Amino acid sequence: MTAIGAQAQQLLAHRRPQKSFFETLIRSLIILCVAIAVVLSSVSICDGRWLFARGQLFGLWHFCTVGNDSVLRCVTDLSLARVEGLSVGVIPIRSMVSFAVVVAIFGLELLMVSQVCDDANARRKWAMGSVFILVSFLLSATGVLSFSILLKDHLTFTGFTLTYWCEFVAAFLFFLNGISGLHINSLTHLRSRAGKI
Repeated sequence: MTAIGAQAQQLLAHRRPQKSFFETLIRSLIILCVAIAVVLSSVSICDGRWLFARGQLFGLWHFCTVGNDSVLRCVTDLSLARVEGLSVGVIPIRSMVSFAVVVAIFGLELLMVSQVCDDANARRKWAMGSVFILVSFLLSATGVLSFSILLKDHLTFTGFTLTYWCEFVAAFLFFLNGISGLHINSLTHLRSRAGKI
């Protein structure tokens, strides 16, 4: 056997098994849902107005009041809201939810790269991307929960704005997709190990 033939045979021996259509579909849906969660979270943070209560709009960046002429007057000085700890407490909340988006973008990139570059490290990249998505869930959920605790005296179920619910849904999607990504990775790893035996 020639040297080229031996190398070709060695490459074929180390070649990874082809993914099934179902596995490819599931992985593509996970990537799509993570991308949607990143967009929802980004929109929610950029707008940042999460709670409307008693004619006041509380947010991550602004505090707004509705005047008699129904005009919204917003200020960036959150101490004017007269809520104890709001001006200081909202700083780590902003940091957590913003950092959650950054971590999720890195996780999304790793998930996509693991599918495009089908090399020996693809499974490890997918697992690391899924872990990043779970870290995004922890940061995002902590931010949402902290905001609710900080404004507990003003909370009403109907007072939460659409952008708050966007962040809530994004945190939920981060959790589902992070867990799903790790689960499908472990299932395919067990299947590939069983195929080698």
